[in-house]
Amino acid sequence: MTRAITILTENFSDWETALINSAGRAYYGFDTRFATPSGSPVTSSGGMVVSPHLALEAIQLDALDLLIVCGGTIWRTDQAPNIAALVAAAHERNIIVAGICDGTRVLAQSGVLDHLRHTSNSAENLAELNYGGAAYYQDVPYAVADQRVVTAPGTAPVSFMAEILRTLGISDENLKAYLAMHAAEHSKPA
Repeated sequence: MTRAITILTENFSDWETALINSAGRAYYGFDTRFATPSGSPVTSSGGMVVSPHLALEAIQLDALDLLIVCGGTIWRTDQAPNIAALVAAAHERNIIVAGICDGTRVLAQSGVLDHLRHTSNSAENLAELNYGGAAYYQDVPYAVADQRVVTAPGTAPVSFMAEILRTLGISDENLKAYLAMHAAEHSKPA
């Protein structure tokens, strides 16, 4: 069973990690859990209140296959929790690390993006951090996976889900059907 923890903060962007957690749990039997600073409930940008399973400080990497950092406005402020060491340690242990939207900023701050292909909301979003991976930035509207790290702009929750599943070695008919279902929305005539 794949064990996944998604890190949520106050005002997190609720649509960004909903698909990977839902598809992972419903279709593939993932053990999906959520962690927040101090284990406190958080409210999403859409007003959804989430009571987490655990505090960020209680995350045990030995019991983890996938660490996801959900985006949200807090990652651009001084109120952001400092989880760079946690993300770097997860990557060093070969745990899949994924960040979407401003969650990619945490991956950049941890040094994880310094030597692998990645994306974010924009190159400027990460350049503000003076990180070492600017030469590897991919200016694309979909998720990028490289060396067990998955990144995506906030507008790409479908490809984010797909790249995480593929990185886990999952690429079956369920995934193909799920992707086709989501792609159908974009084939509507103008």
